[in-house]
Amino acid sequence: MSPMRKGKGKKGGKEKKTVADEEKYRKRTLEVETLKQHLVLRRDVARHAMADSEGLKQRLAELEKELEEARGDKQDIYEEMIRQFQQLQRQTDTRIQRLEAETQSLQEQLAVCQEDVRQSRAEKEKMQEEKEEAIARMQRKIDGMETEYEKILHGSLDLLLSKLEAAKLGWEEEATALHLEYKDRLKEFGLNPLEI
Repeated sequence: MSPMRKGKGKKGGKEKKTVADEEKYRKRTLEVETLKQHLVLRRDVARHAMADSEGLKQRLAELEKELEEARGDKQDIYEEMIRQFQQLQRQTDTRIQRLEAETQSLQEQLAVCQEDVRQSRAEKEKMQEEKEEAIARMQRKIDGMETEYEKILHGSLDLLLSKLEAAKLGWEEEATALHLEYKDRLKEFGLNPLEI
């Protein structure tokens, strides 16, 4: 029994070793492929850099040529710049004068507007005061009318109550008289009113 177990153990060890070797081989292959891709990219970058370098050299030559031509026209350019500067200076002076005149006009308009606003505000405040005074006057009048109406109402109610009281007394007397009359009639018929 034990020798068979040993044999199985050895075979299992070889299989593990083979799987580990295959894994290492795969990793190495992947690393090689990655390095190849990096190498291709670096070659492309180097080619582009060379092309850019040639283009820059050509552009530098063109700029040097243009600079030489510009140096030949230096005096003409200088005179043209002076002429343009003087023209710009005249235009600026004219514009400054126009803006100063506009500023003065706007300041005057602003002063007029501010005065209008001040007057409008004063008129509005005056109207508000008059309105409040009118409301207070009307409130006083309403309060006086309420007092008068209360007096009239109380007087009318008192009069109505006194009339009702008088009517009540008359009804009570009339009811008492009727009651006594019916009581007497019941007695005439031999009936006791308390038993009915």
